Amino acid sequence: MRRSILAAIPAIALAGVVSVAFACSAQNSDFNLNVHANSHATAKDIGLPVYPGATLFKDKDSDSSSADLGLVLNSFHFNLQAVSFVTTDAPKQVLEFYRRPLAKYGQVLECNHGKPVGSLTVTKSGLTCGDGSDRDVELRAGRPEQFRIVGIDGTEAGKTKFGLVALVLPKDEDGK
Repeated sequence: MRRSILAAIPAIALAGVVSVAFACSAQNSDFNLNVHANSHATAKDIGLPVYPGATLFKDKDSDSSSADLGLVLNSFHFNLQAVSFVTTDAPKQVLEFYRRPLAKYGQVLECNHGKPVGSLTVTKSGLTCGDGSDRDVELRAGRPEQFRIVGIDGTEAGKTKFGLVALVLPKDEDGK
């Protein structure tokens, strides 16, 4: 079954319907745990503008079009913010719109089904197209441990679904 970033957003949001936030500590310990999950991410939270005329996309199987999930366990940090939209404009127009806002996070890498498009295959910061997934077209910018994605799905006639995502991933053990 083909899974795209857009398909994952409603599932993530559904899992995050219950909001949980807590901090734990033990006596004489540096143990730190913080978890949060909710369905209230916005384009502004992600650090990107809303495409002009776009509306929130809600999948028929989900009540939400966004998610904000996070986990901090001592030095381990993970955060995902995502929101889905739909427009009647062509995918190419949406991609071109997001190139400039993404550029404030670094070089913009275009990926098609997990493979780089054009001559840029790795950004100066080391960001790549990732796991070779079957996602349609993506723009990525940032660093390998903290980046933004604009994922496009233009397979439905007359509609372009797209997702805005901000990811903070754990650093490699060697500090990269």
